[in-house]
Amino acid sequence: MKRIMLLLAISLIAPALMSAANTPVAPNGIAYYPEYMAWKVIAPSYREDKSHIRIITGNETAIVALHAGKNPLPDGSVLAKAAWKAEKHPSFPEATVPGAFVQVEFMVKDAKKYKDTGGWGFARFVGNELKPYGKDAGFVSECFQCHMPVANNDYLFTNIVKTP
Repeated sequence: MKRIMLLLAISLIAPALMSAANTPVAPNGIAYYPEYMAWKVIAPSYREDKSHIRIITGNETAIVALHAGKNPLPDGSVLAKAAWKAEKHPSFPEATVPGAFVQVEFMVKDAKKYKDTGGWGFARFVGNELKPYGKDAGFVSECFQCHMPVANNDYLFTNIVKTP
């Protein structure tokens, strides 16, 4: 019985360990969060200049804080923004729908670790291969510069969507 329990435990743990070894990591050390699509939705968005349909999700820490109206968000908050190319629906061209997956970006809140970028760490993983973006850790200056106009909203473009 102990052997069966041990084999069962190994069969449950081994896939997680194997997938952790294959998890992409950005040049600044932030790892891909494979569970981001299971997180709650913060809001959808559309980026005109890139024709991207996006969905922003947040981990439990971020969602609780956003619902409570906290600004800045607490350490441990993580937001994900997944993007797809916008396409016309083939059977209903009036509808725009997600096409090919483009990328997923993460913002990780740690006020001490990321003090030079407003308390946020940034990561981007591109394409179906989830290729880490950036040649070195300096890529975050590009991300942070883009977020500077919304510094008064904890560097976030998106607020939690209101629903009845």
